[in-house]
Amino acid sequence: MTSENKQSFLIGTFQIDIIVHGFPGKSVCHGPLGFSTIALIRHNEFTALVDVGGFGQRLILNQRLKELGVRPDDVTNVLLTHSHFDHAINWVNFPNANIHISRKEMTWALEQPTGKTYVPELYVAALKDHQNLVLVEHDEEILPGIKSLICPGHTPGSTVYVLDTGDSDIVFTGDACKNRAELVSRAADMTYDANATKNSINDIWSAWSRRDGGLLIPGHDLPMVLNNNSIRYIGKHEAAIKVWFDDSLNKSTLISLSP
Repeated sequence: MTSENKQSFLIGTFQIDIIVHGFPGKSVCHGPLGFSTIALIRHNEFTALVDVGGFGQRLILNQRLKELGVRPDDVTNVLLTHSHFDHAINWVNFPNANIHISRKEMTWALEQPTGKTYVPELYVAALKDHQNLVLVEHDEEILPGIKSLICPGHTPGSTVYVLDTGDSDIVFTGDACKNRAELVSRAADMTYDANATKNSINDIWSAWSRRDGGLLIPGHDLPMVLNNNSIRYIGKHEAAIKVWFDDSLNKSTLISLSP
């Protein structure tokens, strides 16, 4: 299955491209799918990625950037929403970029026991000593038009990035709010503190609903737009698994994960 669900948004002076669409699902038997969102924001002052994915997304990320005419060296900023493997590993692919992560998240990630969590310990340790590491605080202007909101729950330092385009707001939630179900229910499937998550999702709603027509780009779902308190998906869910259940490599089964 080849996805043609490539989304681009030109809003004001900001060009936003969804590099990889997150998927709102979990594996039953084999651990997390790790199908997380990667987004590119281009402006005359910067070229930034919001999250960079894990090993499984490397080739897709590189190919999509090439299609958009963006070289790894062109990326000036990487905005990490949190430290989990499916969002944070590929920062190493962008040698000239400032790597942004919340101070609270970095402190927490470095304290995690080796081999026990979804934090990629060696990558976090390398990032700690990286010359272009930028530690982010709550309600800080990271780049022109982009502010940070520290939204604990999924992890203690999960960060939501809010882009003010001038006419509307674009909210990149990462896993502080992974999908539409969490957004509407104001509860989360994976959280260390249910009350913290509820408060964080309330903060996300406040940022998203500040102006009509706001766009929300979650960590594991399609983008959504809010008009007159009504939520509408943009695009369609696309995911499938190719499997070999036969003796021949020429015979495979395609299992769709789309609704």
